[in-house]
Amino acid sequence: MNTEETNAQIQGNSNLTKGIVIGALLGAAAALLFAPKSGRELRSDLSEKISATADKSKEIANVAKDKVTDLAKTVSEKTSDLADSVGSGASQVMSSVKEAAADVSGTISEESTKVFDKTKQLSHEAADEVEKTAANAKRDLKG
Repeated sequence: MNTEETNAQIQGNSNLTKGIVIGALLGAAAALLFAPKSGRELRSDLSEKISATADKSKEIANVAKDKVTDLAKTVSEKTSDLADSVGSGASQVMSSVKEAAADVSGTISEESTKVFDKTKQLSHEAADEVEKTAANAKRDLKG
């Protein structure tokens, strides 16, 4: 798997995570806002949905991070196997391959952390939006 494929896979996972989080929040907000409930019930339901969505977002981010970490381990292992097969006469090549593996592993770990952080940020932003929507719905119910 080359660098472009790895980047495309990470970007695809990031877009998928964003889509899942945003879709879940919009669906939950729409269902709650159109249901005939009192303000207290609506706030309670919104609070539960926000909590569930935040938990699901963290779970998705952890799964993505685990997959990226596994990918980094696999790349590192395969690179080490390749370096071992080169033999003792190619110590310079082996050293270069290990450096490349460390670079790839570091890059993948950084990207994994970025995916996790971005998902967490999106979860918080979505929760804020749901809270704003709840406040507006409460105000509309009073008015």
